[in-house]
Amino acid sequence: MRRQILSVLGGVMILAAAGQAVMLADGFSRLSANAEPSALMAGCTDVPEAVALAETLRERALRIDRYMQEVERRKAEISFAEKQLTEKLIELRKLKQQVTLGNQGQSQVQSEDIARLIAVYDQMKPEQAAMVLSNLPPDFAAQILARVQPETGARIMTSVEPGHAAVLTSYMGALRAAGK
Repeated sequence: MRRQILSVLGGVMILAAAGQAVMLADGFSRLSANAEPSALMAGCTDVPEAVALAETLRERALRIDRYMQEVERRKAEISFAEKQLTEKLIELRKLKQQVTLGNQGQSQVQSEDIARLIAVYDQMKPEQAAMVLSNLPPDFAAQILARVQPETGARIMTSVEPGHAAVLTSYMGALRAAGK
């Protein structure tokens, strides 16, 4: 979910940057009128086609000016949105870092608890440990057996019912394969 959000935010930022680049690459000065229509009309007011052309040019110049104002407005909106996205991205990165730190702290506490539990099983008699482990979920029991001293684990496994020992062995193999 987080990767999807970051991908969407990245895409929006790329689009905003592309829009900015297109606007800056083709200067706006080419679109502005170079002469006043009234100056062009000096001496041509008696030709109806020239008057109509001048009026058309004036209307086009007004439309271009409105278009340029709209482009500037959109450019400001894009800049504002880009700033907001950057701030949100920074905030999300901080939250991700906090979550990572929280998970690391929680993982460390769990590791310490498991280490204490393993020490208890190392001290128990194999028959007692086998009875307790037989009543635990197989995946949890396999994690404990995988972490106790090898000699202790072997003695415990000999005291476990053969069918249950086979299940625990398969779980322990899966743990080794997963690299835990």
